[in-house]
Amino acid sequence: MIKVSPAARRREGWTRMAHGGGTHEMPDNKTSMNREELTDLARRVQRAARRLARQTSTRKNAALSAIATTLRRRTREILEANARDVERALERGRDDAFVDRLRLDTARIDKMAGDVEAVVALPDPIGRVDSMWLRPNGLKVGKKRIPLGVVAIIYEARPNVTSDAAALCLKSGNGVILKGGSDAIDSNRAIYRALREGLCQAVDPGVADAIGFVDSTERELVGELLRLEKHIDVVIPRGGKGLIRFVHEHSRIPVIKHDEGVCHVVVEGTARPTMVDAIVLNAKTQRPSVCNAAETVLFLENAVEPHLARTLRRLAEAGVHMYLCPRCLEAAAEAGLDPAAFEAAAEEHFHREFLGLELAVRVVDDLDAAVDHIAEYGSRHTEAIVTEDYTLSQHFVDAVDSSCVMVNASTRFADGSQLGLGAEIGISTTRLHAYGPMGIEELTTTKFVVFGEGQVRT
Repeated sequence: MIKVSPAARRREGWTRMAHGGGTHEMPDNKTSMNREELTDLARRVQRAARRLARQTSTRKNAALSAIATTLRRRTREILEANARDVERALERGRDDAFVDRLRLDTARIDKMAGDVEAVVALPDPIGRVDSMWLRPNGLKVGKKRIPLGVVAIIYEARPNVTSDAAALCLKSGNGVILKGGSDAIDSNRAIYRALREGLCQAVDPGVADAIGFVDSTERELVGELLRLEKHIDVVIPRGGKGLIRFVHEHSRIPVIKHDEGVCHVVVEGTARPTMVDAIVLNAKTQRPSVCNAAETVLFLENAVEPHLARTLRRLAEAGVHMYLCPRCLEAAAEAGLDPAAFEAAAEEHFHREFLGLELAVRVVDDLDAAVDHIAEYGSRHTEAIVTEDYTLSQHFVDAVDSSCVMVNASTRFADGSQLGLGAEIGISTTRLHAYGPMGIEELTTTKFVVFGEGQVRT
């Protein structure tokens, strides 16, 4: 009997949908929503979003503060719901990385509330005039910041996305439709109830409808959602490659996508050993199941003697299984590493987002070769270099095309909250209209405002 990994089953499920059906695994508490109910939800969110866009910063901040308080007060209820989701995931054979993204604890819920409070502290971009100029005919032309409108978030096993997305959309004046995955349905329901309760404490019910929740485990509703272009302005999918591809191929609505996090750390010979060890280990092992964890480490030729064997040993001691190029295999053998800790790297390993304690390692000739490797195998997410050479670091920053480029810092900092955005609604690896972690600013656009004194065009 051929064993199929949980990740492969999820990809296959989206592929079957793309070709017109097939059965899908569903949790025992499956709920459903028909097309008319989904359309009505989108209409209500759209109406509420128009009212939300006119709310003052004070009102929006009061709502966010109430939401943070309610999340903390409902911690026990959220944890009980999450425990049911985790139990089902384990019964269905989900892998460790998947379960880690799904699992909540008291600290993670407190961080969710803290991220909402961080959004309160951010400046409100809505209504800001970014620029204004005077035309020769006396017209004053300005660009004023406005919400995108209604944002649909389609995500899988990350319950914290529910509160992050709602908070950012609320502060930026956008309506939001939350469509989580079936694996996290109980967690998302509990979090949504907390969001709704907090929001209703600060605004009237008409505005509270700006946060909409698709209370269903049916994947087929994703296809229906992607056809509601009259009511939804942008779609942001967050999840596996199968979900991203399905949304990109079937949406009638503009999509901001994040494919994968094939992130790299480049080690250069002048780097301090303690810094190399700290950054490489943190980037790979601090939380390997997330998209900003490192998946490949590249050693420049001048870094082999001072760093390679020691770093491989440290990674092996941390429980990382490594796929090594021929030079690295020699270094591992000379360092006396347990042969079970590594194997020869194949081409596929440099393309892979492992999302676990696995890592590809390669020696390249110089920095240009490292940049070429990243261009060939990377996903334009996040890359880091460890070096004491200022000129090389600047060349790396200029040459690498990814959305986040780090110098002497872990790839794990490619995160909205870590970069001062309060939270993030996703990480865009496409350039339109945002690139990298998306916060409040990236959930807005501008409109032209023109002031005249009776001018007419001749």
